[in-house]
Amino acid sequence: MNDYPEIEWREEFRTGISSVDHEHRELVGLVNNVICLMDGDDDDREAVLDALGDLNAKITAHFALEELLMRQASYVDFVPHKEDHEGLLDEIRDIMDAFEGGDYSERRAEFISHLTSWFVTHFSTMDSKLHRAGLDR
Repeated sequence: MNDYPEIEWREEFRTGISSVDHEHRELVGLVNNVICLMDGDDDDREAVLDALGDLNAKITAHFALEELLMRQASYVDFVPHKEDHEGLLDEIRDIMDAFEGGDYSERRAEFISHLTSWFVTHFSTMDSKLHRAGLDR
């Protein structure tokens, strides 16, 4: 099918924190893999679940890193940033539940759209503020 474009790395995603930027690039690759699998045949259900599980594990670890850096720097926008992280993790779990329950065919476009828009928006707005706040020093 491939009806949905992959997320392309943009300079606006950079935070200036090398460990965070490295993981952001990895996450873009994982999200693109999930999108590709979700956009494929229904027979790839297990592959989608595995890819979502990998994404969930990697993003959970990544959020822990970001949140540690924010706490250490007494980052003023820590609470809304953390809440946005928690919202995405909830959404990924909801998508996984829908795939496990077989309720995904009609909602595939919605899932792909949510994943793509969350990552692009979060990276280019909330995460880019980390650089502007000086967390990259």
